[in-house]
Amino acid sequence: MVVHDPTIPPKQDSPKSVTSESADKKADELTGTEASLIDHLTELRTRLIFSMIAIAVLFVISFIFADRIFDFLLQPFKDATGGVEDVRLIYTAPQEFFFTKLSLSFFSAIFMAFPVFASQIYAFVAPGLYKNERGAFLPYLIATPIFFVIGAAVMFYGVMPLALRFFLSMEGGGDGSVTIEMLPRVSEYLSLIMTLVFAFGVCFQLPVVLTLLARIGIVDSKKLKSWRKYAFVAVLVVAAFLTPPDPISQLGLALPMLLLYEIAILSVKFVERSRKKREEAEAAKDQL
Repeated sequence: MVVHDPTIPPKQDSPKSVTSESADKKADELTGTEASLIDHLTELRTRLIFSMIAIAVLFVISFIFADRIFDFLLQPFKDATGGVEDVRLIYTAPQEFFFTKLSLSFFSAIFMAFPVFASQIYAFVAPGLYKNERGAFLPYLIATPIFFVIGAAVMFYGVMPLALRFFLSMEGGGDGSVTIEMLPRVSEYLSLIMTLVFAFGVCFQLPVVLTLLARIGIVDSKKLKSWRKYAFVAVLVVAAFLTPPDPISQLGLALPMLLLYEIAILSVKFVERSRKKREEAEAAKDQL
């Protein structure tokens, strides 16, 4: 018979045992998800094939409606000309408009297939992540297309009409015997639209990228605040490189990026506060 001395406090779990239990719990989350390199490559190939099929289907659908999509993309041009319905564009080679519709269809298919890409990426990497890592990864995957669409909308409905008005203001004539009129080629107009959509969509990922870097501990809010002056110069350089050489397009991209940088600082502060609360809660739990 074993008699316990009441003066001796009960034995408590050491921090090492608590850590071991936590590690075992995390390991249990991944149990059953192990796979060989060949299995991973096979799964990756399957998901790539599924994504390519989605692009092919959307490409065919987009090509069928290419004329309507192009009419929609002409809306900034119509707004810049005061809402005139009879907008004139030209093409200088017999095959130019056909290849323009092919490019437009491919661009539209990639744009619409992004949810498929995102779901396939998440389905591929999720089994190898812990539960808390999956919860942290999913919001960024959702925020990426949202910010891309916001950036494209800012360009399409705000910056593009202003830039086209600037370009149209250069029309005119000398003594009346010469008429200077802007008649853009369909391929050049589409190239300008696609370039600006891509530029604004990517640049609007700034809060997502900086918040993700803060979550993994690469940057913090103090560093971002100290980098403001360098960020200002970098934003101006990026805007000058990605947009046409007119002040309206460049300011139209630079000003939102500077605002997004400030939003990213606030987002990083929120991540830091959340991490601090979580660490304090885990420390208090370990002391119990």
